[in-house]
Amino acid sequence: MKRRGSFTIGFLFILLGAWFLAVQFVPEIGDWMARVADWPMWVMAPGAIFILAGLISGVTELMIPGSIIAGIGGILYYQNETGDWQSWAYIWALIVVFVGIGIFLSYLFKGQLGKAFEEGVPPMMTGIVLFLIFGSIFRAMFGQSPILGDYWPLLLVGVGLWMLIKPLFRGNKKSSRVVVNISSGDEAEVVEAAKVEEVVEADEPVEDWEAKMDAAFGDDDEEA
Repeated sequence: MKRRGSFTIGFLFILLGAWFLAVQFVPEIGDWMARVADWPMWVMAPGAIFILAGLISGVTELMIPGSIIAGIGGILYYQNETGDWQSWAYIWALIVVFVGIGIFLSYLFKGQLGKAFEEGVPPMMTGIVLFLIFGSIFRAMFGQSPILGDYWPLLLVGVGLWMLIKPLFRGNKKSSRVVVNISSGDEAEVVEAAKVEEVVEADEPVEDWEAKMDAAFGDDDEEA
């Protein structure tokens, strides 16, 4: 797997280097590209090549940088077409979304659909929320219409509520029993301690069961 990945990346860099050399020494190619596509396409194309290389070679991890590069190229294309360069103040949050898309595609083409949702969706959702929040704030500062209109503060309220109730969904750990092996001379005795309840984030500290055990067995030794 490592050898195939190294070969794919090496071949990919050879193709990219050959392409840029051709553009540099054959100006007609650059002129043709300028007529056919705007310069952001030059950023999107390498990203698409990475994604295609990952799909063909089976090294699906290449789709992660490919998604990031292609996504940034898409942002630049939008800004170049609209002249909305000040959108960098918030549109950077979409890069987190691109990372999630790359992770999702990487696991998806490995045939691990469950892992794709588990690992890819959280960063996508995080990036979308950041984009909506910062987009609404900065667009309002720039005198533009907020992404969510006048109701964009509700998104902040929703995020705050989720952070408050999220700890409530954490289940308590299962209770467990502690088995202590006590040896005395040639005889050995196995003593089962009382059940110890473990509660996540408890308000009161859990008592030290070891100290209680030592105290209990210490009394027995004195009587013997």
